[in-house]
Amino acid sequence: MTARRIRGDWWADFRYEGKRIRKKSPVNNKRGAEEYERVLRTRLVNGEGLDGRDSTPIYRSFAGEWLDTYVLANNKPSEVAGKRSILNRHLLPFFGNKTLLQIGMREIERFKARKLASGLSPKRVNNLLTVLRCSLSVASEWGLIEVVPRVKWLRVPPQEFDFFTAEEAARLLAAAPASDYAMLLTALRTGMRRGELRGLRWDDVDLVAKRIRVKRSILDDGHETTPKNHRVRDIPISSELLAALKRHRHLKGDLVFCNGDGSVLTRFQMRSVVPRACRLAGLRRVQWHVLRHSFASQLVMAGKPLKAVQELMGHSTIQMTMRYAHLAESTLIDAVESLDSTTQSPAGFGHHLGTSEMRGL
Repeated sequence: MTARRIRGDWWADFRYEGKRIRKKSPVNNKRGAEEYERVLRTRLVNGEGLDGRDSTPIYRSFAGEWLDTYVLANNKPSEVAGKRSILNRHLLPFFGNKTLLQIGMREIERFKARKLASGLSPKRVNNLLTVLRCSLSVASEWGLIEVVPRVKWLRVPPQEFDFFTAEEAARLLAAAPASDYAMLLTALRTGMRRGELRGLRWDDVDLVAKRIRVKRSILDDGHETTPKNHRVRDIPISSELLAALKRHRHLKGDLVFCNGDGSVLTRFQMRSVVPRACRLAGLRRVQWHVLRHSFASQLVMAGKPLKAVQELMGHSTIQMTMRYAHLAESTLIDAVESLDSTTQSPAGFGHHLGTSEMRGL
């Protein structure tokens, strides 16, 4: 508890859920300031305003304005659609009729418990909480609330993922129809996402410098946007991929992978490519994201630095790339085992370590 005297006046000055609260005490002495702080803390816990009144808008009306202004101006169309869906299906049914000040830690914990009881995974619940936290942070920026309630995130187990080994990837390519080969090889050698493959243009492919610049993505609805996280990245072209792209070069239009008339491949066309090749190769049925995982996994198992994998994959943080770290275990074991063959001790020396003969060294 903190009472401060500033220029002759006593103030309640404290922190609540990470935010500093400073209010002039109506009773101008130390004891009065301390008591005033207790009153302010009680109001915050109860979801009231610091003046004792709750005049903030209800969450439903605020969320509509937040979505139509802040989200629309600062997010890609796919992100806007995702947030709109989360609001309508999850947040508004629970928080919609509460005022912003009534949304405190207690209500958030009730929301978490209800969603977990409904069968949602901890990761999914955390995604819902992220949207709620984002909206309330903007409410604070707009001056509608003074304190953003703290969110306790649920623990999420390590994310599991599937990937093809080098041998499985070779089987996939060997069985793939000629029309799909170049796109499948591009996915396996670059780790590009499905939308990035749809949006790849010949202007983005430098066959002389052997480099692909990933700077656009085409969504399922046909809308063109930037790659995920807005990260433009360059990916080297391997010799095998270079030869395949040269054979694939066509005059149908600007898109590298397209229909016969140069138009964008539809969502349904894209979704059939990998399963078709899997069926022909006798492999388990997967989709494009497994080819992306295969690219990263094979790099890590080859001993390549995680930082390099992060850049090639376009991950916004190294934490995203760390999910592949355990695949480097065999490489680490081989590295340590190699020491035995390169550091042979002279006969009769090693057994002296730690004995009384060596203690004086």
